[in-house]
Amino acid sequence: MSEHVFTESRVVPASPEEVFALLADPARHCEFDGSGTVQGVVSAPGPMQLGSKFTITMTRGRSSYKVTSTVVEYEENRLIAWCHLVKNRWRYELEPVEGGTLVTETADYRNARFRRIAIKMQGPENLKANLAATLDNLVERFSG
Repeated sequence: MSEHVFTESRVVPASPEEVFALLADPARHCEFDGSGTVQGVVSAPGPMQLGSKFTITMTRGRSSYKVTSTVVEYEENRLIAWCHLVKNRWRYELEPVEGGTLVTETADYRNARFRRIAIKMQGPENLKANLAATLDNLVERFSG
């Protein structure tokens, strides 16, 4: 892991197909977002695939804004990643393991425009905490 890549993993008690269905549906991102910034979907196509675009509403402090992301990696039930205009990437890798699915989430800022500013605005500790919270939310979502 570099100073521009943040990664967390958890075993989620669900099949890769179940986890992927949630991750690949932008309308449901607010159900597991650990940052508290994702508020809802503005537009999303049908089933996601490589090149799909979706727009979500977000908040930061008192500011509300819309972000359009593009799916830049896609392997059904195994991998999905998207990025937006600034080019930082959110990536989810799924691996079947005993007890469910090992989900690895990565926030990758290596190719981000204004990389240092983007990371500083988020705060490295906040990024790590948000990844952990997102994965904890996934675990909780599929537990019991």
